[in-house]
Amino acid sequence: MPLVIALVAGVVAYLVIDRVYGGIPMLPWSAIPTLLLLAAAEVIAAVQTRRRIRRMPGTVPIEPLSAARLVALAKASVLFAAVAAGGFAGMLAALLDRLHAVDARTDAFTAGGTLLSALVLLAAALFLEYSCRVPGDEDPHGPRTT
Repeated sequence: MPLVIALVAGVVAYLVIDRVYGGIPMLPWSAIPTLLLLAAAEVIAAVQTRRRIRRMPGTVPIEPLSAARLVALAKASVLFAAVAAGGFAGMLAALLDRLHAVDARTDAFTAGGTLLSALVLLAAALFLEYSCRVPGDEDPHGPRTT
């Protein structure tokens, strides 16, 4: 599903940017560190959650409601990162024809950096979602009953 969302966002961003690029302001670079900070926070939460769910020594077991909230955060982050990655990939593709202009080149670098940051956030969110699994839940079909 994140791949489909990214593709749709990419196509829409490409079509919009290709038509209206001259009338929009330059991209702010501040999205890059923001997405990277979100990714770092989710990786830290994933590592701590994984340790707590597996009841490693020196950790307190995690409350089920807290784990459910982290799963909801991870799922929302996956969707957001997919939209951001697709949107900035589409923007980067639309700007490739305009790299001779300084503003377009700057926006292309910013779009590329934001795309990479969104992919890092996507990986972190998927890791957080994976970390919230209870040991023994690896079987997608659940326990077999006879």
